[in-house]
Amino acid sequence: MTVPHSHPSGSALRERMIEDMSMRGFTEDTRRDYIRCVKALATFIGRSPDTATAEDLRRFQLHQTQMGMHPPSINSSVSALRFFFTVTIDRPDLSRRLTLIHQPRKLPLVLSIEEVARLLEAAPGPKYKAALSTAYGAGLRVSEIVALKVSDIDSTRMLIRVEQGKGRKDRHAMLSPQLLELLRAWWREGKRRGVMLPQGWQFPGRSPITPLSTRQMNRAVHTAAETAKIKKRVTPHTLRHSFATHLLEQDVDIRVIQVLLGHAKLDTTALYARVATKTIRAVMSPLDRISLLAKDETRPGA
Repeated sequence: MTVPHSHPSGSALRERMIEDMSMRGFTEDTRRDYIRCVKALATFIGRSPDTATAEDLRRFQLHQTQMGMHPPSINSSVSALRFFFTVTIDRPDLSRRLTLIHQPRKLPLVLSIEEVARLLEAAPGPKYKAALSTAYGAGLRVSEIVALKVSDIDSTRMLIRVEQGKGRKDRHAMLSPQLLELLRAWWREGKRRGVMLPQGWQFPGRSPITPLSTRQMNRAVHTAAETAKIKKRVTPHTLRHSFATHLLEQDVDIRVIQVLLGHAKLDTTALYARVATKTIRAVMSPLDRISLLAKDETRPGA
């Protein structure tokens, strides 16, 4: 006879899930999104989510599809629910009932070097200019930028320490002389304003003791793009895409770019080869080689 699982209910269940996520170092944004997804399931089935059945999950995913939810949102919901069932209530059997939606891989949006220059110049203030320059100058993710501390900037070795990036891995990113100057300019300005603490955040939020949020970063880049009259749909991640693509166009080895980006798989980095237009244009078509061979054969003395 199988003994049914016994779990806390209501707010206690929610707190337990938050504790489980906190122990694993999930960001505040991720914790909030995961809780929202579990709450959506509870609302749909009309009872506590820990009482959900395999049929409930099938109906819930069907409902999401019928409501026109996009695959990335459905997959985010799957990640949240899989965590809830596998970790918080120890029901991995239900976790396996959730289906991920295959997403065709789209080419990343990339800005030209001129567009990047205009965007950074239009940043709303020195803090955001330095933060957006870090996205482009070091290829950091927005979540990595807002988590930077003053002590992570190593001007002696010209490196940026990224703690617990994607995949919960530490790595070093490049620190260019130009980026260092921008970071120092912001540090001096932040010091003058009294918002830079000795061991505090590199980019403080509304309070010196809290970091800049990813939402604030997104708003800043949208404002800058509008001011710079850039029509493309720009996000902070667009600057990371542009960093990788422009390095590839400078003939930097793709394996080096993989390390700088913190990609686990080379295949992920290789996607940028599909948008590196200078690299594509530099390749000679085999059709042109035929034409060159024909000219060589008709040349006198050939």
